[in-house]
Amino acid sequence: MKKRLTAIALLFVVFASAQENITYQKPSPEIMQLADFERAPSVFMDSKREQMIFSYRDTYKSLDDLSQDEMKLAGLRVNPITNISSTMTYVNNLKTRKLKDKTEAQVKGLPANARIAYLSFSPDEKKLAFTNTTKNAVELWILDLATNTAKKISNQPLNANLGNPYVWMSDSQNLLVKQIPSNRNALIDEKQNLPTGPTVSNSDGKVSQNRTYQDLLKNPQDEANFETLAKSDLVKISVNGDQQKFKDADIYTSVNFSPDGNYLMLTTIQKPYSYIVPLSRFPMTSTVYDKNGNLVKVVNETPLNEIMPKGFSSVRTGKRNISWRADQPSTLVFAEALDGGDQAKKVDYRDELFVWEAPFNTTPKSFFKTQQRFSGIDWSNGNIAVVSDSWYDTRNSKTYLINLKDNSSKIIDDRNYQDVYSDPGSFAETKNQFGRNVIDVKNNKANLIGSGFTKAGQFPFIDELDLGKMSKKRVYTSKLTKSKESIVDILDAKNGQVLVVEQSPSQYPNYFVRNIKNGKATAVTHFANPFESIKNVYKEVITYKRNDGVELTGTLYLPANYDRKNHTEKLPLLIWAYPREYVSKDTAGQNTQNPNDFTFPSYGSFIYWVTKGYAVLDDASFPIIGEGKAEPNDTFITQLVADGRAAIDAVDKLGYIDRTKVAVGGHSYGAFMTANLLTHSKDYACGIARSGAYNRTLTPFGFQSEQRNYWDVPEIYNTMSPFMQADKMKTPLLLIHGEADNNPGTFTLQTERYFQALKNLGAPVRMVLLPKESHGYAAKENVLHTLWEQDQFLEKCLKNK
Repeated sequence: MKKRLTAIALLFVVFASAQENITYQKPSPEIMQLADFERAPSVFMDSKREQMIFSYRDTYKSLDDLSQDEMKLAGLRVNPITNISSTMTYVNNLKTRKLKDKTEAQVKGLPANARIAYLSFSPDEKKLAFTNTTKNAVELWILDLATNTAKKISNQPLNANLGNPYVWMSDSQNLLVKQIPSNRNALIDEKQNLPTGPTVSNSDGKVSQNRTYQDLLKNPQDEANFETLAKSDLVKISVNGDQQKFKDADIYTSVNFSPDGNYLMLTTIQKPYSYIVPLSRFPMTSTVYDKNGNLVKVVNETPLNEIMPKGFSSVRTGKRNISWRADQPSTLVFAEALDGGDQAKKVDYRDELFVWEAPFNTTPKSFFKTQQRFSGIDWSNGNIAVVSDSWYDTRNSKTYLINLKDNSSKIIDDRNYQDVYSDPGSFAETKNQFGRNVIDVKNNKANLIGSGFTKAGQFPFIDELDLGKMSKKRVYTSKLTKSKESIVDILDAKNGQVLVVEQSPSQYPNYFVRNIKNGKATAVTHFANPFESIKNVYKEVITYKRNDGVELTGTLYLPANYDRKNHTEKLPLLIWAYPREYVSKDTAGQNTQNPNDFTFPSYGSFIYWVTKGYAVLDDASFPIIGEGKAEPNDTFITQLVADGRAAIDAVDKLGYIDRTKVAVGGHSYGAFMTANLLTHSKDYACGIARSGAYNRTLTPFGFQSEQRNYWDVPEIYNTMSPFMQADKMKTPLLLIHGEADNNPGTFTLQTERYFQALKNLGAPVRMVLLPKESHGYAAKENVLHTLWEQDQFLEKCLKNK
């Protein structure tokens, strides 16, 4: 367990290599005005888009939130006192309203100092269940939407260590709940218990490719504690609070009722556990019971999965993705690999799909085989299903329309899934008689809602697809040019009523009901812009080309009063980016940025600094392309340098910047990018790298989009690792990392060792380790201090260098 933080201090090293103790700092007033804002509520709605729920939360967590007790086991991070994820973000207030009403109503009866999570409508959508976390436990609450009143329905603590601790039953009057067992074992404190022997792991000689996972089990004490924290009783609780034991304690990873509510599939974790993979790859058993808890059938047994074939399109053998078929009362559907799960094998079909009807005393029936790896299925209320498959190496996806009467099929979409210009959109859905989401089919026609990216800009659309003729008709295309419209749902197809979100650079995203027949829009919400101080900054999506002709984009911000015509003042430039891999130059050059997106500064960008006289190129394109048999990373450094230089050249050509004063920054893989750019290019005055990995030999079985392991291509791993080139890096660099990073591959050790190498080799580098933070930063104290660190660093190393 972690001990509560007793002193707030940051330990970091200044350029002179002296260590300094410092309290938390706040950024300059211009940045503080933007960073210290009140977050607008989030909105979610029932399936009919009639009932709206407004959930409110603090803009940031506090350091105290991050300093609660925590245990890290099998990939989990949980609070062993409250029994819920220690990384949970809580809601502190709820309001409701009907879509057609004008004002929100405060929910009555909420707990004091509410910490709300896991909100879920009942099947009839007349109630809303949620959890509330106190200092000692997770509670179950119910909101009656008719009276707008909430009440606690159980005094027994819930177990949310494995996620949502409850599921609604089909009658909307009862829930099946995971509770802390009354006879739970005490947790083992390693410091107070001497080990009884060494920790021993074995290999049977089989080849596997496991990535570097965080927070794994390490010893028998961890195993015992994991089991203690993960086990739950299953209890049936009515909305009135009546309780009845349903199943004894076990490690329940999923609890799923059949659509008709007559069957229940429980998936439980079994032994042996693993020290090299997280709990998602532990042995599991899926068992179906009737609604009274009587055994019907063991439908799946998955062994420990420590051995996986190489490649992102490889999978385990056996039944996968087993779930209830949404359009039938009680039928399971699942996939099985036809290639042994190994993408390297040459076969005509990769996966086979089966259906299996309750009570599962017959052989499962095959109904489709996919050419590539199965990736998903959508059902309808008719005799139609839509199956998707994909293949990582080619970035190809196929969508098949299946006639369930005779299992005949047609390919309705075959494309590079990175090709956003050809994206047909997603099917509009409705709730069926079982309360499950299915494709909304009327008169053998369905609607597709698309994002609408094109070479000319973004124009969201609605298409009508005739499932018989396989012909499309464009029903609506957004033609807004001064704002951006995102289509949420079709409210009334006959009368042309559509729910949309509209925004502009200075207009906060708000909901509207648009009549697509006459174009009129009626505002539903009226959230104010919390960033008034930057509403007049100049914003433009610029397009430019790399030296090999690849088209690139970035969103350029200039100070509000900057003279763009004469531009006698040359501004320092900040570039924020994140590299992405492609197998086609055409798709790499597609533009997904919209100048009408609301300008939302966050600690994860450089936008704040436009208020301090900087030019900012945000989300600059940094594609890494591998066409044909070439892998993207074969020429990673060359392409990375070319991406950066093209961005600088483009803004410099506009006459806005002093190209001797350019800084680059990024988070995670963007931090890796930053370190490489400063190592292999002289184009930058300084850089900021947050929560990155710098030594790829410490992630030897693949990283990001690299499928090959270190021993396949040692030269790639070594060449791409800034750590291996640390002696070449002489440009000022600010390294920031959360001390409790939970992301696979970006261990905090990566930054610590890279800093030590740079420091000892005489590079001007500064390292900041943020107490209690994971891969993304959450505590207000740490976020504000991060902004202060970046501000001080940029003023010294860039603006006033």
